[in-house]
Amino acid sequence: MKAFITVIGNDKVGIIAKVSTFLADLNINIEDISQTVLQGKFTMIMAVDTALCELPFEKIAQELTRKGEEIGTEIVIRSGEIFDAMHRI
Repeated sequence: MKAFITVIGNDKVGIIAKVSTFLADLNINIEDISQTVLQGKFTMIMAVDTALCELPFEKIAQELTRKGEEIGTEIVIRSGEIFDAMHRI
């Protein structure tokens, strides 16, 4: 399943490495990534594919929330189907 992950928090060393390693451990493929620092805040959005991940989507979301708390960021995943549905309406 295609999904989008956003990561927002205070800028510090290692955020991209920690998030991308965590996703790799879950067998989630990063297909595209964009990141920037806005007024000292780190912001990143990733297009990902969760098809090979064995966890249900809700569990992925919970694990990403937990990882975000661990590294001091907010991490949210949204299903790509939501965006597709919005454009069909």
